[in-house]
Order: sequence, then C-alpha cells, then structure tokens
Amino acid sequence: MTIEQRTRNSVVGQIALVTGGAQGIGLATATLLSQNGARVVIVDTQHSSGAASAAGIGAGFIAADVTDTSAVDDAVDAVLSEYGSLDIAVNCAGIRHSSPGISITDDDWAHVLDVNAHGVLRACRAEGRVMLQQGGGSIVNIASMSGSIVNVPQAQAVYNASKAAVILLTKSLAVEWAPFGVRVNSVSPGYVETALTAQSRANPERLSEWLHRTPMGRIAQPEEIASCVEFLASDAASFVTGHDLLVDGGYTAA
Repeated sequence: MTIEQRTRNSVVGQIALVTGGAQGIGLATATLLSQNGARVVIVDTQHSSGAASAAGIGAGFIAADVTDTSAVDDAVDAVLSEYGSLDIAVNCAGIRHSSPGISITDDDWAHVLDVNAHGVLRACRAEGRVMLQQGGGSIVNIASMSGSIVNVPQAQAVYNASKAAVILLTKSLAVEWAPFGVRVNSVSPGYVETALTAQSRANPERLSEWLHRTPMGRIAQPEEIASCVEFLASDAASFVTGHDLLVDGGYTAA
C-alpha cells in the first residue's frame, strides 16, 4: 500500500474498539471512525446511553467497566469473536477529580488511579494480546495535558498523576511492541467542551483563567480531539509510535 493509499483509506474496513465511547471525546472518536469506514464497537459502563449512542452511529455496544479485568478481557474477546480481528483500540474511559493535595484520601487516590491508569493498562493488555498475535494493530490512549503540566487554578494532583502514568505507560508499551507491528500512542487534550468539564466551565473565574492561559483563547470541541485520535490510530500514521500528541490550543507552549 502506498502512502497516498494509506492516507486516503486510513481506517476503511478496520475493526475499532472505543472504551468510554458513550459520550464526549470517546463518542466523537467512535463517530468519526464509523463515518470514515471503520467497524466500531463502543465499550462503556453506561448501558442505556452507550447502547443508544452506538445505535445512533451504526456501531456495536458492549457494557463493561474498565476497573474489572475480566469484563475488559471478555469485551475484547467478544470483538475478536464477532469480527475476527482488532485493528484499532482507543482507550478513552476516564474520570476527573479535583481537590487540594492535603485533602486527597486513600480512596480518592485508589479510585482515580483504578479508572484512569489501571483501566488503560487493563485495556491495553487485553488489546495487545490480540494485536501481538495477529501481527499488528494500533492503540491510542487518551491522556491529558495534565499529565505534562500542573493546571491552575484548580487543584487536581491525583488526576494529574493518573494521566502522567498513561503517557509513560503508552511510551513503554510502544517500545516493547514496536518490533511486532503494534503501535501505541496517546493524545493529551487541553480543555474540551464535554460533560466532564461542564461544572468547571460554569465557574466564570475558572473558565476565564483557562481561556487566558490558552493562546488560542477558547476550549476545544470533542471533534477536534477525535480527528487527532483518528490520525494516530490510522495507517496514515504508520511510522508513529510512542508519541504523546498535545492538542491544547497552545496551553503547554505558553
């Protein structure tokens, strides 16, 4: 396949799994992949909304929680059983948490890490088993610019730590799996207009600070993140692995 063909037919006919695909960046990514010819399966804990979102874009749906190792393994096995391969995996399931460091409880730490970091590991491990055996595949993990910088004015040490873990896990797996044709990359969004940021965006002082510190002067739409995810997931990025793509409107460059 030529470079031109890879770019033009980057995801056509490929089997894609998207965790956390019921809403936000996950749904935008699942939608874009489906529109561009991939066969998509959404995996999410939100059974009713997840199933409805999947039906709306002609995708499959599996109810599973990324904190449950067996459920993640079963979801990946179900995709393999139904479609015969797994070409693309986008691990988007995650939660937010903001509190001063001195107030973080052991339960807070354990829960955020279990979803945001351990959940990505569980997914990558299950997806990687399939891709390594079939001799190729592409995984994109959704991290955050918070894995590279410390956000202000909100205090979110545990969230930041969880996303930093995702970035280095991504790079580590990329190096391990590159000889076997499996690419692993991450996308680190800045502030995005999703349900997860709705409460913070409703705070005028916080939103003003976010916009002031973002050179482009606005927050992103989920579709703007999805297009970057699709690029890394696709054959158009066939020589890209171990990369963390910051999509932050210039926030970390300022």
